[in-house]
Amino acid sequence: MTNSILDATDPESYAAGQTVFEEGQLGNRMYVVKEGRVDLLIRGRSIASVGQGGILGEMALIDSKSRSATAIAKTDCQLVPIDEERFTSLVQQNPHFALQVMRVLAQRLRDMNEQL
Repeated sequence: MTNSILDATDPESYAAGQTVFEEGQLGNRMYVVKEGRVDLLIRGRSIASVGQGGILGEMALIDSKSRSATAIAKTDCQLVPIDEERFTSLVQQNPHFALQVMRVLAQRLRDMNEQL
């Protein structure tokens, strides 16, 4: 992820074991991991672990539907929240950011397909 996002001064802190969001909740923002690691689970099953510079929660932000996974801080974390307005601005100012988000979505889809 771009340094401008990781340099953000508005990160949210989560303690190890704390839930960031839950599957089924409505989501209006995604997150970039500034520090730490976050596990993603679907129906209690671990599907990914996201570290520094990684993103999570992007699907609910993009399609305005409920969360498809639960995110739990694996370690103490600092996450940079990105709401729809900020997301749109980032995409307009930095098309590479949009490409990175699409690559994450594609990789997660490929990973899920392999598990089927």
